[in-house]
Amino acid sequence: MVNPTGEQFELIRGNARAVVTEIGAGLRAFEVGGVPYLETFAAEDEPPKGAGQVLVPWPNRTKAARWTFEGEPQELEVTEAKRGNAIHGLTRRKEWQLLEHAEYSITLACDIEDEPGWPVPLRTGIVYELAPRELTVTHEVSNEGDRAIGFGVGTHPYFRIGDVPTDELTLTLPATRVRPYAEEEQLPYAEEQDVEGTEYDLRAGRVVGDLDLDTAFGGLTEGEDGRHHVLLTHGNTTLDVWTEADFRWVQVFTPADLTGRGRAIAIEPMTCPADALNSGTDLITLEPGEKWRGNWGIRVEDSLA
Repeated sequence: MVNPTGEQFELIRGNARAVVTEIGAGLRAFEVGGVPYLETFAAEDEPPKGAGQVLVPWPNRTKAARWTFEGEPQELEVTEAKRGNAIHGLTRRKEWQLLEHAEYSITLACDIEDEPGWPVPLRTGIVYELAPRELTVTHEVSNEGDRAIGFGVGTHPYFRIGDVPTDELTLTLPATRVRPYAEEEQLPYAEEQDVEGTEYDLRAGRVVGDLDLDTAFGGLTEGEDGRHHVLLTHGNTTLDVWTEADFRWVQVFTPADLTGRGRAIAIEPMTCPADALNSGTDLITLEPGEKWRGNWGIRVEDSLA
């Protein structure tokens, strides 16, 4: 049987380990000292609810799978049949080209061309680099066409701290703006609002147990290092999901069950929110021949270590 995610590439450094997939270039596992910090799945399974997948050239949804480029209507493939939207980009089910695989790093690339509704060819690459307690992810996108185009990048990891139930973790999110989920809408997100005085104000930290989110957060506050830091904590352990400046948004999704462990939590770094191809919000524009690079990562900290 062929694995739906293709070949599995293992990275090891010290007591840290990660697994990256050939199809979709997704992150399937990340652990330190044998403790898992990422919800994983079997190699022979499809990634549940997009687990670990890379979302290029847009994250989340494009409404009705339609947008306009230089005055020309574009029709993407409908990949969310329930609502008729195009979801999570064009590379999740593509076989990525392996460029380099070292003991603790890997580089893959994928071409986006001849796709319905996508008029300008792009080449996208990704580098995963493992440190003893950290994984750094570097995304690259280059414009291979003859016209400028805007795009977005996202990723879809679900996090955990060992076997601690997700409901017992504390989420701290330095966001000042929010676009709540709205079940009745096609997209389905409500208008953006300030988090002040709402249930979406997670700046001081809240236990996950009473949160029910499929929600985009923006207005991220930078730390002293110039990065955004979304934290999951339990006891002495902190899982820091950090992003650099171009990742202006983070989607938080808390499905009731993902892999049989109960509630899960996705913390999804994104350069733009849902439907950015139509709104233009925080799209990154590349001129012909131009290249963009952006970073995010995962760091495990233990006050007793």
